[in-house]
Amino acid sequence: MTAAEAAAASAQIISLSHERASGGKRLLRRRAQEIAEQAFERAGAYDEDGAYPAADIAALHEAGLLTAVLPQTHEGVGLSGLSLSESLRSIGSGSLPLGRLFEGHVNALELVLRHGNSEQVGLVAEEARAGKMFGVWNTDDSNGLRLIHRHGRSWLEGRKVLASGAGHIERPLVTATDENGRRLMVLPKLDLGRADLSRWAAQGMRASATGAVDFTGVEIEPMEIVGREGDYERQPWFSAGAWRFAAVHLGGMERLFDLLRRHLQETNRGQDPHQAARLGRAAMAVETARLWVAQAASTTEGPLGSRAPEQLVAYVNLARLAVEAAALELMQHVQRSVGLQAFMRPNPIERISRDLATYLRQPGPDRALTDAAAWVLAQPADAQDLWR
Repeated sequence: MTAAEAAAASAQIISLSHERASGGKRLLRRRAQEIAEQAFERAGAYDEDGAYPAADIAALHEAGLLTAVLPQTHEGVGLSGLSLSESLRSIGSGSLPLGRLFEGHVNALELVLRHGNSEQVGLVAEEARAGKMFGVWNTDDSNGLRLIHRHGRSWLEGRKVLASGAGHIERPLVTATDENGRRLMVLPKLDLGRADLSRWAAQGMRASATGAVDFTGVEIEPMEIVGREGDYERQPWFSAGAWRFAAVHLGGMERLFDLLRRHLQETNRGQDPHQAARLGRAAMAVETARLWVAQAASTTEGPLGSRAPEQLVAYVNLARLAVEAAALELMQHVQRSVGLQAFMRPNPIERISRDLATYLRQPGPDRALTDAAAWVLAQPADAQDLWR
């Protein structure tokens, strides 16, 4: 085979690989939409303290979505960017707690793919193919989670709180601080009986199995320590990944909008000028959120290229806050249009609004806004070129 023939054969293989990946992504999007409709039908039954949407998680596994972000070498399709955002939106439209769990799973896999070694990537890929869920638990109690190295052994001491999927996720990715003050990522294998869901009494997101987990005494092998000191908070990915939960928020918004429109159609109230105005503004809020999420997902897809990390962080910070503002506006229009029924169980508007209002409470919104504003203030570019 000549060099030219070899190059042509290689190009053909790459083209076929891209074609298979593209087809796989389209198939996953359709499956995500189907799962979302099933999850929506079951969501009311799961709306109880400490509940976990096991049937929906099983459906994600059967559809291949638990391995979707993995590369083709590990039987995934490398789902990312816009394609990933569409799946997150779909799942969020079916169930926000399910979307929260799936987004955490994706976050954990992406952190291992980015910072882990080949053995660690192989481990999470094998377990994801077997239907295991992952999650990222980074919120400490007052004492913090500690990684102890002593007498040739390593183990954890302390708890994580606000851990979604507690009691169901066997191998979470957690942050822990060792005796030298280094903050590291750890992938411990857990006894599921360590979870305590009794204190999760939030207004919404009841079906996310959120609670506290005691790690004291869990043995840690060297291969369960992922990456280096500070990798978890390393920018731009620490902040730039926030578009993923905003995509789940958007899915919940889209479901609320559809329920509002159906309500106005069924009650024959859509012709009222006040109702029409609220519906129009609701449509504007949803589209605003969609445009921000799409651009944030596209901006962060692939290598950094010519974009500075600070630019990516600033844009995604603004995107998550724009989606939050749009969601709050949408809920106001929906509740004013529907009236008291929007606050009555088992109306799905009541449940979704409750879940969305709770899920929107992400950490550090004021800091995200002022940090983004500081970056904008320092730029010499005109508004037309600010984000190019």
